[in-house]
Amino acid sequence: MKFWITLLFICTAGPSFAADAASPFDAVAGSKVSLNLRLRYEEVQQTGLLDGEALTLRTRLGFITAPWQGWTAMIEAENITAANGDSYSQAGINSGGAGHAVVADPVMTEINQAWLVYKTTSDTATLGRQRLVLDNARFIGDSGWRQNMQTFDAFVLQDKTLGKTTLTYAYLQQINRVFGPDHPQGKWASSSNLFNASYAGFSAGTLTGYAYLLDFSNAPANSCATYGASFAGTTHLSAGLSFVYRLEAATQSDYAASTLNYSAHYTVIEAGLGWKPAGFTLGYEVLGSDHNVGFKTPLATLHAFNGWADLFLTTPAAGLRDTYAKVTANLPWAGPLVAFYHQFDSAAGRIDFGHEFDLQLTHKFGQSVTVLVKFADFRRVSLAQPNVRKFWASVEYAY
Repeated sequence: MKFWITLLFICTAGPSFAADAASPFDAVAGSKVSLNLRLRYEEVQQTGLLDGEALTLRTRLGFITAPWQGWTAMIEAENITAANGDSYSQAGINSGGAGHAVVADPVMTEINQAWLVYKTTSDTATLGRQRLVLDNARFIGDSGWRQNMQTFDAFVLQDKTLGKTTLTYAYLQQINRVFGPDHPQGKWASSSNLFNASYAGFSAGTLTGYAYLLDFSNAPANSCATYGASFAGTTHLSAGLSFVYRLEAATQSDYAASTLNYSAHYTVIEAGLGWKPAGFTLGYEVLGSDHNVGFKTPLATLHAFNGWADLFLTTPAAGLRDTYAKVTANLPWAGPLVAFYHQFDSAAGRIDFGHEFDLQLTHKFGQSVTVLVKFADFRRVSLAQPNVRKFWASVEYAY
């Protein structure tokens, strides 16, 4: 109830935008339709398991109303089908896929998003099931790589009253995870509060500070409090050549429902050169460990970090050091090419986990169709990890 009261206060404070629709009925009549289709083949080869092969089609159909006196509403349905749902493990929810490697794309139908937004000249308040991405999605993201992305049943308030400053507060009531509603860990009951403030007024980049207080009653080991700051930007060295960088540090400890007792640290240093046809970046990321508990990132867009083979979606108990190099190139006959090399070691004890090579090529046909080919190959040194090789090919249509 207090969140409805807060929303009502926001909606009655401050001027609204001029109405685009004459009435709520006109706003509904003027709704726009969105359609997204993604057909994807994913193959996983992993030590000790049968190969997983998933040919899946994700369909999303949405409707968003025209704005009326600052109000906008949206609803989006989603369906994921598979040519053979038992040719891979849907994270354990299909008995026919037992023994196969996991492809975390469950066969399912759900309401993916359903939200109500109110906008003023400086504030945006969103209530309902929604996407939420903060900063570079390292801590809070939508996991958009998976066919069923991560969404949040939440109240989110964003304020831009101060020049070049964005303040964000979010209360998360439920986390709708990529594994789908039929998975035992597909939904997390949450009483989490997120605070994020960023200032883009420096010529050298953007300064961001955050406090993420996560409390999950049915996943207490992932409850944690994280406080940190980052600075990221670009400095132009000459015509067409830029120096890009990111510095970030955070500290984390057990919080609320957690029964753990730890205090771990996070740091990342990233720097590189970019120019129009290509770029090169070096990075060093450390997710620390304390009392045999690794630094946690339970709401991150995990696939984007620490290798596309997804071996480190959960930080090892001894922590993780990821030393990586990234190369990008714009191939005029094909499209954007991205390649990574990762060396993985523990943060404590200096265990050599292994190394990984990743490669991705995308190409757009017009404004609506995107074709992607992607490859990941992790080779272990420590027997604590399996060898993993993954291949993807997809075509996506967005309207």
